[in-house]
Amino acid sequence: MPTFAYSARTLTGELQAGEVDLPSRDDVVGFLRRQRMVPVKVEEKQASFSLPTIGTGVSTRDIVVFTRQFATMINAGLPLVQSLDILAKQSENKVLREVVEQIQYDVEAGQTLADAMRQHSVIFSDLFVNMVAAGEAGGILDTILMRLATFLEKADALRRKIKGAMIYPGVIMTVAVGAVAILLLFVIPVFEEMFSASGVQLPGPTVFVITLSELLQARWYVMLGAILFGLFALRRYYKTPGGQLVIDKFMLHMPILGNLLRKGAIARFTRTLGTLISSGVSILDGLEITARTAGNRVIHDAIMESRASIAGGETIADPLRKSGVFPPMVVQMINVGEQTGGLDEMLTKIADFYDEEVDAAVAALLSALEPIMIVFLGVIVGGMIVAMYLPIFDLMNEVGA
Repeated sequence: MPTFAYSARTLTGELQAGEVDLPSRDDVVGFLRRQRMVPVKVEEKQASFSLPTIGTGVSTRDIVVFTRQFATMINAGLPLVQSLDILAKQSENKVLREVVEQIQYDVEAGQTLADAMRQHSVIFSDLFVNMVAAGEAGGILDTILMRLATFLEKADALRRKIKGAMIYPGVIMTVAVGAVAILLLFVIPVFEEMFSASGVQLPGPTVFVITLSELLQARWYVMLGAILFGLFALRRYYKTPGGQLVIDKFMLHMPILGNLLRKGAIARFTRTLGTLISSGVSILDGLEITARTAGNRVIHDAIMESRASIAGGETIADPLRKSGVFPPMVVQMINVGEQTGGLDEMLTKIADFYDEEVDAAVAALLSALEPIMIVFLGVIVGGMIVAMYLPIFDLMNEVGA
C-alpha cells in the first residue's frame, strides 16, 4: 500500500504534517477531513529500492497468538489503544509489530479498529476485518477475537492436512524424474557405446530409450524450455475465469484427490460462514466473504448463486443443491438450519463432521498412493533397465549357440 505525506491545518489553524498508508490520495483527503483537518498538501512518497520479498512475513500462528492475546486484554478491561501498544512492544515478528504500531496510530487518530485493520489487507483478511467490525458494533470484541483465533487455528490445521497429503506424491514424482534423467544422461550412453561396438540388432524398446537419451543430451534445453513454457501457459490459463473454472472442476473430479479437495472445501465453507453469521455479520456479506475464501471457482460460483438467491427472497439450499458440488446431506442440514433459525450452529456441526472426513480422506489417499507411486516408479525405472538388458540377453544367446 502506498505511503502519503501530508500537511493539514486543524480547526485552530495549526499546521500539522505526517504520513499515512492508504490506497489513494482521495482516501487520505477523506481521512484528514474525518479528523476535522483541512488538507494543504498530499503527495505520495516514492518507495526506495528494496529486494522483493516472498509472502507477508507474518504466519497464521503469529496472527492467532496476536488475536488471543488481544482478546484477553480487552476482556480484562484494558483500553483498546493500550492493548495495541502492549501487543506491538511484545511482538517478536518485526512486520507484525510495525503493522500493529500503524493500527494503534490510526485508532488514536479516530479510526475504528476495523477501518485501521482494513488498510493492511495483506495481513488481515476481509473475514477478519468484518468480524472485528461486527464485534465493535455489538460491544463483544473480546468474544469475537477469541472466536476468530479458534477459527484461524482450525482453518490452518485443515490447510496443513490437505497440503501434507500432496507432499508424498510430489516427492515420489521428483525422485522419479531425477532417476530417469540420471539414467538417460549418464547410464544409457554407456550401454549405447557398447551396443554400437558389438553390432547387435537392437529391439524396439532399446531403440526408443536410446533415442530418448540422445534427444535429452542434444536438446535438453529445448525440453526444459517446453516444460517451463507449459507450466507458464497453464498458470496464465488458470488466471482467466474460464480456465480457473475448467481446472478447478477437473480437480474436484479427480479420483481420490478430488474427494479430499471437495471435503476440504465444504469444511472451509461451512466453518467460515458459520463463524461469520454467529459473529453478527449479515448473511449476504458472509456469503460474499466466504465465496472469496473458497479456494475453488466451482464452490465460489455455487456460493454466489446462493447469495443471489437470498437477495431475491429465496433460500441458500436450492442453489447449492443445483450446483451438484455439495452432498445431499450438507444441503439438507443447511435447509434445516435455515428453517429452524439455527443456521450458524448447523454450519459448525457440518464443519466439525467434515474435518473428521478430511482426516479419513487423507489417510485413504496416502494408503492408496503409496503402492500406486511405488509401482509407477518401478515401471518407469525398471522398464528402462530391462530395455537396456534385452540386447545383452540376445548376445548371450548367440554366444551360447
